[in-house]
Amino acid sequence: MSEVLKVGIIGAGGIAQSRHIPALQKLENKAQVVALYDINQAQAKSVANKFSIPHVPESTEKLFELVDAVIICTPNKFHKEMTVAALNAGLHVMCEKPMAMNASECNVMIEASERNHKLLTVAYHYRHTDAAIVAKKAIENGDIGVPLVIRIQALRRRKVPGWGVFTNKELQGGGSLIDYGCHLLDLGLWLLGGDIKPVEVLGKTYNKLSKQSGQINDWGQFDYETFDVDDHVSSFMTFSNHLSMQFECSWSANIKEDQMHLSVSGENGGMNLYPFEIYRPQYGAYFTNSANVVHNEDIAAERQALNFVNSCLGKEEIVVKAEEARNVNLLIDAIYNSNELEHSIKL
Repeated sequence: MSEVLKVGIIGAGGIAQSRHIPALQKLENKAQVVALYDINQAQAKSVANKFSIPHVPESTEKLFELVDAVIICTPNKFHKEMTVAALNAGLHVMCEKPMAMNASECNVMIEASERNHKLLTVAYHYRHTDAAIVAKKAIENGDIGVPLVIRIQALRRRKVPGWGVFTNKELQGGGSLIDYGCHLLDLGLWLLGGDIKPVEVLGKTYNKLSKQSGQINDWGQFDYETFDVDDHVSSFMTFSNHLSMQFECSWSANIKEDQMHLSVSGENGGMNLYPFEIYRPQYGAYFTNSANVVHNEDIAAERQALNFVNSCLGKEEIVVKAEEARNVNLLIDAIYNSNELEHSIKL
């Protein structure tokens, strides 16, 4: 492999255009986007022309012949199929989040990665924000002691995605949880470290708001009559070492404003990411330490692209490991199953 990584994109939709292609094209001395495939050839040619991508092959097999690595930007239903095909063709793969429709599909993808000795990662770019990086360092440094309780809220006020296939359960596998909540689930698990193991999950899913007619929605229009995914999810999870997580996500909550919250209470202190603060008792008083670190997803996308390229070139370690991304799907599966069975799920 040359020192310039040749990258192909599979799927020419919004996430490819707004995140992956621009981020990679800022790495022109390390990587080049040389090919773009989409089942809609007209769309692929239009996007390729917009970003000056030289090749628009008529099949993924032809794309595989042109590149060293691919980024999968298809609907979730095709993540496993496209990823395994690329790995079997001897390519490194970054797959958009979530890793797959369920944890069983994730296992197939990991097996293909190991069998072909090729890199597989998932685009959980929240890990690359300043707030996440500083939080990880602080927890590893013992600033809050052993974590006890983590609280996550990823709530949007009436923002169901009205584009693409986000509300199509057959193609996506779910709604707000598998699309948006997965980001914060991944971030929370990463901050807590690889030693924790999920023990029990109780989950509830809702979609009553999005099944109503005549509603207000800030992110475009969708068909309320065919809406068959979750627009709001709540869950309580327990882990090894007596750790617990309170988790809630929504596309369509009746709240004053959007909320993104992640906080951790530990034996010696607590931490909040948005805004970033650490709370500890010291010298007989309550101390609050803050840091000017932000959640900038554009910067995170560029860091994610650089980490992927450098990892493919053997120059650094990948930040998001496939096994970690599978654990997110494992929790998503448990939440959905818990709601269907109306009782908690033992893991």
